[in-house]
Amino acid sequence: MATSQASLLLQKQLRDLCKNPVDGFSAGLVDETNVFEWSVTIIGPPDTLYEGGFFNAIMSFPQNYPISPPTVRFTSEVWHPNVYADGKVCISILHPPGDDPNGYELATERWSPVHTVCDSLMFYMTASIKLLAVFL
Repeated sequence: MATSQASLLLQKQLRDLCKNPVDGFSAGLVDETNVFEWSVTIIGPPDTLYEGGFFNAIMSFPQNYPISPPTVRFTSEVWHPNVYADGKVCISILHPPGDDPNGYELATERWSPVHTVCDSLMFYMTASIKLLAVFL
């Protein structure tokens, strides 16, 4: 069976992430035979309400990645206004590309095929810190 472009891209992004780790999170495959499902750990940044926490999530990628965005669902409990009770993350960068039918998001805030896994996670971490600052 031929390897899909999405599979090759995800393999490359995971290799790059392993070679050049980013402070605050780590990732690996849930199952070594499935590059479309990643286990992610986000480490609570210093000087935030999340400091010292380890938050686990599953990132699931569609077969047409990067045209369509991944979904992210926390498997550990985390309080955040953009995380539903079932752990699913709702942020603009993970919404399908194009205009928002509800008019809440700009097209530039939504998913774009040029985004990477790191972009998505970094956006989430930055947005989390900024949003929580409003509540403090």
